[in-house]
Amino acid sequence: MRELRTDLIIEAVRDLCIEACYVLPNDLCESFCKAKEMEKSPVGQSIFDVMIENADYAKTAGIPACQDTGMAVVFAEIGQDLHIVGCDFEEAINEGVRRGYIEGKLRLSVVRDPLDRVNTNDNTPAILHTRIVPGDKLSITVAPKGFGSENMSAMKMFKPANTAEDVCDFVVECVSKAGSNPCPPVVVGVGLGGTIERAAYCAKHALTREIGSVNPDPMYAELERKTLEKINALGIGPQGLGGTVTALAVHFEQHATHIAGLPCVVNMGCHITRHASVVL
Repeated sequence: MRELRTDLIIEAVRDLCIEACYVLPNDLCESFCKAKEMEKSPVGQSIFDVMIENADYAKTAGIPACQDTGMAVVFAEIGQDLHIVGCDFEEAINEGVRRGYIEGKLRLSVVRDPLDRVNTNDNTPAILHTRIVPGDKLSITVAPKGFGSENMSAMKMFKPANTAEDVCDFVVECVSKAGSNPCPPVVVGVGLGGTIERAAYCAKHALTREIGSVNPDPMYAELERKTLEKINALGIGPQGLGGTVTALAVHFEQHATHIAGLPCVVNMGCHITRHASVVL
């Protein structure tokens, strides 16, 4: 059985927090360029120019691409043949987040309790999702989530008789109601099935998919295409100032569910939908 020390995990998480906030994923940056070519509004085109410039400058200067450096969401896939030694695993994740946000001079936005609102002053605790998978590796993805877009999340418990068209219309309605609040153009994550918490997980996880990728199920791939087309027909445009590109991508992630239910959760990412990954 392979051993992995938690001091290496701490260092990796620290680096991922900084990287995710400073360096936007290549696929996201490429989508800005493609979207500018699709955008018919001159104002929208100029906004894409600023977004491209901002991403380049943040990477070069070593500063956050957005002042809201978010709440750290961490997806960890732990190989069943891996033995983690040292401190507690969750403690290691939070220590990595703590160091990353403080040493990277990232905004500290987490409060210890939703009602007393006292800042923890180190952006912990993180939101940690773990899965046990085959092998002896540890895969970690850090996805800092800003709350301008997070606050636009929505859920609906559809009836089993509802159709894919009904789901599509709900997603489009969510984006329409959100307007400029999530800093469009958005990336839309949709979780469908499972129980309500599983649907929420799927929606968040869908935001880590590569922009331009399609769901492996042809039915869902078509649903993604159709939903994106309808969203971009809304005319909200870049930063809500009107235009033809309101969303960069729509990603569905589905899960088996109960015969009596059809849970759906929509989770939006702003135009800076950040994530960085490593395998240890």
